[in-house]
Amino acid sequence: MEWFSLALASAFSLATADAVTKKHLAGYTGLDLLLVRFFISGVLLLPLLLIYPIPAVSAEFWGWIAVLVPLELVAMFLYMQAIRDAPLYQTLPYLAFTPVFNILTGWLVLDERVSLLGAGGILMVVAGAYLLNIEHLLHRIRGNLLSPLRAILYQQGSRRMLLVAIIYSLTSVGGKAAMLHVGPMSFAAIYFVMIGAATLLVFVISNPGRLVILTRNPGWHLLIGVLMALMVVTHFLSLAGVEAAYMVSVKRTSMIFGILYGAWWFHEQGLARNLSSTTLMVLGVVLILLA
Repeated sequence: MEWFSLALASAFSLATADAVTKKHLAGYTGLDLLLVRFFISGVLLLPLLLIYPIPAVSAEFWGWIAVLVPLELVAMFLYMQAIRDAPLYQTLPYLAFTPVFNILTGWLVLDERVSLLGAGGILMVVAGAYLLNIEHLLHRIRGNLLSPLRAILYQQGSRRMLLVAIIYSLTSVGGKAAMLHVGPMSFAAIYFVMIGAATLLVFVISNPGRLVILTRNPGWHLLIGVLMALMVVTHFLSLAGVEAAYMVSVKRTSMIFGILYGAWWFHEQGLARNLSSTTLMVLGVVLILLA
């Protein structure tokens, strides 16, 4: 089960990159974090273009790239702000809503219907989110049964990560369509190199003086870039070996790793509740993807 090990490595790399970013780059702006995460990993992935060169592709492929790259930049900008400013348990688990939103867009656009298994998965994701915020019901005199769900929208970090989940529900569909033109590894190379180049371009246009941020903590920057590059490579190698639903299900364990990092490095309280709630959400994702 080589694909399983690769998907688990991808999940662990992502969670570790998140934790290192939060611990060591706390004073960075959202754009600074965007540069560290995307530009450095893009440079490290450049050699992949030599190993997996881009074949001749149609204009449709480049059209997808033109749409997807700005969306990825916006999503990562929100993602970085969320994990920088809020506890990991209030942010990372809400990525579980990406497949929930995928079901919603499939219904609206394609008139696809949710199976019983998929509906059960949605309920598990929502139940996990509810339990993450259960203190809003238990510790408030005027709390009611909807207080834990309303708290998601009141908490800025949670709200930002929900927006990220919505964007990822769009990029996951577009990325799959674009990948069909070139294959998994070629797409991984060109996609993240293009995202890295776009990030650099944003800085050069908006505030070139801020590029000096790359020299502030080069060791931590390089580590984060290596972790992100490793996440990308293991993601697509795993994807090449098994159906996407199985790989994505395993990769969502990054949320569990993130909760453990939150308790270990940042002394976030309620580990048992946070871990059980996040595990419930991961299981809900598994049901949705398998459905």
